[in-house]
Amino acid sequence: MEKDTLYVGLDTDKKHIDVAVAEPLPAGEVRYWGKIANDAASVERLLKRLCRDGRDVVLCYEAGPCGYGLYRQLAGRPGVRCDVVAPSLIPRRPGERVKTNRRDALALARLLRAQELTAIWVPDAAHEAMRDLVRARASAVTAVVRCQQQIGAFLLRQGILYTAGRPWTKKHRQWLGTLRFEQAAHRLMFGEALLALDQAAARRQRLTEHIEELVPSWPLAWLVEALQALRGLRLINAAVLVSEIGDPRRFATPRKLMGFLGLGVCEHSTGDSVRRGRLTKTGSKRDRKALIEAAWTYRAPARKPKVQASRQNAAVQAIAEKANHRLSRRYRYLVRRGKLSKVAVAAVAREMLGFVWAIAHAAAPAQQQPHATTVAHTTRGLRGMRKSSVIRTPAMPPNSDAGKQCPPASAASP
Repeated sequence: MEKDTLYVGLDTDKKHIDVAVAEPLPAGEVRYWGKIANDAASVERLLKRLCRDGRDVVLCYEAGPCGYGLYRQLAGRPGVRCDVVAPSLIPRRPGERVKTNRRDALALARLLRAQELTAIWVPDAAHEAMRDLVRARASAVTAVVRCQQQIGAFLLRQGILYTAGRPWTKKHRQWLGTLRFEQAAHRLMFGEALLALDQAAARRQRLTEHIEELVPSWPLAWLVEALQALRGLRLINAAVLVSEIGDPRRFATPRKLMGFLGLGVCEHSTGDSVRRGRLTKTGSKRDRKALIEAAWTYRAPARKPKVQASRQNAAVQAIAEKANHRLSRRYRYLVRRGKLSKVAVAAVAREMLGFVWAIAHAAAPAQQQPHATTVAHTTRGLRGMRKSSVIRTPAMPPNSDAGKQCPPASAASP
């Protein structure tokens, strides 16, 4: 950083922004600047006062419920840089028991100057809108499941069981409509529960149709289409992955993508003692759920390629075919070793992300392909990745473009 750079920490809430500034090292002080209203006009006045001496200004604030409006207002200005930082990666002292907006702003300014903060990837407005739509459908799915659980629990308390097949099919729904109860309160309650279930299911269906309608016009539609070449991924699951991750090519290696989604393994090692535990489960739980659902399909032996794969180029078809055989073989191998099914499926989901990363490179439009100078760097990184006895990063097909990469981001959106 230049010596004349001013570092600014912003602690935002719904109504106000607390501002703290840090002068450059070695003798620069960290001081509380003041509090302003959280609106565009107040931010403009703040920026003019900070930049009036011609100094470069670096600002940061924590990702949170206020969104990216402040970032988009500040981004792209000459001499101004704004970072949205990951709250979970902010260093904190274990002994601190006092938290205020003023202290948070001072800490952000101090850590920003020390380069101890991790900036996240900020999606553009179109990508954020698609992500909100996909998340709305996920909420609708949760509402449907909640209604089903409430109806099932009520019928169980009444001793009513459905024995004519699988529940929650059209036939089961017709059977629910034929049930009669002696108590008036039960009749009213059950009617309202069925109405809530039908409304939630209709909302889920509408949002699914909206996603199917808008995905073709999305800038990342090529990636959603390409990922459907993998077994277990259809339009909705592929859209969930892409909306949360963005373009996987911003990760330098597949291992970084796996770590971002929390599919790495916890480790607490010291000296000769090596202890590894469960999955870290950081990042988007929606993506982990979509991957786990897709990974369960690899319990069955490899099948013939999907129809969607035939619409892709030769490199994507080769990667999908390799994933089809390798992941099925991987699941059976882990189960034979005595691993639980859910552990084996998590391992397959983690390895599946390597194929997602490779397909993103192989299917990218020609104008978005990275420069050839980065190929050797990424290939060396893949060779140097440490192998795990349970979960290994998949080797990419030799004729694919999996070695290519785009300039990586430091982190991804929460």
